[in-house]
Amino acid sequence: MNQPSSVFRETSAEPRTESVPFSHVSLELGHLYMEDFTEGGDRLRRHFATARPWADAARAGVGTRLAGGRPRVSTCFLIDDYFSRLSTPAELIPPLLAAAAEAGLTIDYLARESGCAVTTGTDRAEVHPAESVLQRLVESPPPGSSGFRPPVSRIGWLSNGRRAPTQRTSAALDSAGAVWQPPSETGARGHSVFMDVELWSDSDERRTWSCAFLAAVWQLVRLGLLRDNGRAVLAPTPWDDREFPEDWDELPSVVRLNPRAQPFTAYLTCSVLPTRFMPVEHAVRVILEQVHIEAQVQEQVNQRSNRESFTVPADVADRTSYVFPPGL
Repeated sequence: MNQPSSVFRETSAEPRTESVPFSHVSLELGHLYMEDFTEGGDRLRRHFATARPWADAARAGVGTRLAGGRPRVSTCFLIDDYFSRLSTPAELIPPLLAAAAEAGLTIDYLARESGCAVTTGTDRAEVHPAESVLQRLVESPPPGSSGFRPPVSRIGWLSNGRRAPTQRTSAALDSAGAVWQPPSETGARGHSVFMDVELWSDSDERRTWSCAFLAAVWQLVRLGLLRDNGRAVLAPTPWDDREFPEDWDELPSVVRLNPRAQPFTAYLTCSVLPTRFMPVEHAVRVILEQVHIEAQVQEQVNQRSNRESFTVPADVADRTSYVFPPGL
């Protein structure tokens, strides 16, 4: 009888999963396109004045989930420097912070959306968070799926169910009794809300990630669930009172503006966004429902939250919440 052989492995061969600190909630105070900033200071002041009562309500809601103690809430703001760059950090950020302060809000962390695509790690090497999330997608095959649909890694589309069958182009393949079938949502409650999400588009020059996919990466980063070879991704860089640069690439992907801020990563996220982001964030949930989270990372969240008796939903998508105020 052959005895099972022992396998010896150097512990240094397996990357250690870096631990991150957790707030209870990461509160996003906004996400604006470059075009929004061109409307001037009034647009920014109107944004934060509208967001302020909803941000206060989100903070108050955290306290109701705690058995005791003071809720830890950090705030953040995401700037879209990925799809366009109509201004510089030096020109754009100071009026943004002034408008927030005028409404009585403090932005603890400022992030660049391009960092969700490509950023620099602690060892100064390039890190590709979006590509990392793509490799973690585990598609949920709908009931009765034939496997005809190519994998998401090839076509760049991810759905939450079964598409309607495509029309055949050959009469020989069509049967006389063939009828149209509607798309269906996997796990639908009564009626389907089917969605097919484009994750990227390719050109001769580069791959352009979709807004929805980068927003999903942004949520995973805020939830502290993304690692690169065991290292935390998009760790904040203290900025203090330094002048902001003239080039976006000279600004770290996430900067900590408030030295007394609670941790950037959190058990839950809440985002106060304009209503135009509703379809994007629906797409984000479709993506998050099909992302595989590393067991060691999830275990860190479970251990920390259990020690605080703070309930964290098992499904990643359910850890996110949104407010879409009218007029924002």
